[in-house]
Amino acid sequence: MTLRLTDEQTEALRRRAEKEGRSMQQIALHAIDDYLARVADDEYSDMLAEKGAQRFADLLRRLGE
Repeated sequence: MTLRLTDEQTEALRRRAEKEGRSMQQIALHAIDDYLARVADDEYSDMLAEKGAQRFADLLRRLGE
């Protein structure tokens, strides 16, 4: 995989990596891991909400009346 960044993104990433004493790759990988964890949490929350809506559909309908 090749990741193409703008010059501005590259420079910002370089500054951040330098400030944290880590490589640009480490910073990028950490950002990707964080993103994937958030997406997984969102998907799990959506699944739980759907199950709850199905389980309590009758109750929710009655509350809406």
